[in-house]
Amino acid sequence: MPNVKLILVGGFLGAGKTTLLSRAAEVLARRGLRVGLITNDQAAHLVDTELLRQSGQAVQEVAGACFCCAFNKLLYVCDNLIASHHPDVILGEPVGSCTDLAATVIAPLKRLCPDRFDVAPYSVLVDPDKLMETLAALQTGDLAAAIRYIYQKQIEEADLVVVNKVDSLGAGKFEKIAGALSRQAPHAPVVGMSARSGEGVEAWLDRVLAGGPAGTHIADVDYDTYAAGEAALGWLNAAADLAAPEPTDWKLFASTFMAAAQTALAGLGADIAHLKILLISEGGRLLMNLTSSAGVPSVQGGLLTPTRRAALVVNARVRTSPEQLQSTVESALRRAAGASITLNLAELTSFRPGRPEPLHRYDPSGQPRAGR
Repeated sequence: MPNVKLILVGGFLGAGKTTLLSRAAEVLARRGLRVGLITNDQAAHLVDTELLRQSGQAVQEVAGACFCCAFNKLLYVCDNLIASHHPDVILGEPVGSCTDLAATVIAPLKRLCPDRFDVAPYSVLVDPDKLMETLAALQTGDLAAAIRYIYQKQIEEADLVVVNKVDSLGAGKFEKIAGALSRQAPHAPVVGMSARSGEGVEAWLDRVLAGGPAGTHIADVDYDTYAAGEAALGWLNAAADLAAPEPTDWKLFASTFMAAAQTALAGLGADIAHLKILLISEGGRLLMNLTSSAGVPSVQGGLLTPTRRAALVVNARVRTSPEQLQSTVESALRRAAGASITLNLAELTSFRPGRPEPLHRYDPSGQPRAGR
């Protein structure tokens, strides 16, 4: 039985990893290949997982820890996908605030499971606006230094750097961004794509499916700084049921919530790394994403028919305390619901990620080391 091709796509929060995986799965299916997908988060109720399931994809989730800290669970989920769906290709996205994956996930997979997986070159997806914001913050200090550190290490360990959302760039902007990335990671080719439109996705897939060195650029990561970067963010995952006495335009609810949350967090000086919601009703589904405090939410899908009921999933990653984040999100949800919509919060979890403790790790010389 041939090995399963395993393609991991890293990148910071809001880079567009889930959109890319969904688009890539569609392309591979058209080519006659069976596909499995794996999402990853520090807690359950992940928008990405539900979004991929709603698209009809074979998807499983590693929740409660990043791939590196839950390495055995990652293997278990891969085995489940292989047993249930017999995929030719598995696509996976690690937690957006994780780095050191070349040393803690890709190298162990290659060394411990050579007869099970062909691991593709490791792609790191970059949002061009977030990159320019980070480069500017190097001069101004506006972004927490430890968060910047994670972002930089993600790029440093890439086999291939992929600039997403190139369809939004003006003339000459991609070349400027590619030049900045090449100075930061001179070993890694830089390519462009738009995961949403599909531009460049097939070319990227052809490149990673062709194989080549994977996870060979192992960064020298200071785990104290890495842990501080993750802990600088408050995390929140929530799931709710919504009910109204009359058929309701849930897109208005979503827009009201996002505006209220964005305004309140800005007033607190709480930088948004990623705020996203998924609304599902009999009328359709709606995804809204916000990847910066000053940004404009992107919208995918649409709830074409007003309905009386809807299901909501909220994920927020914000530079503030978990307690402040939870209070702000709850308040924004109740403001959007108003007096006419019943909001039943089935789950609401807020926390700071704990210190990363990978099960396996290889140092820059390629020698195994204990988890940090």
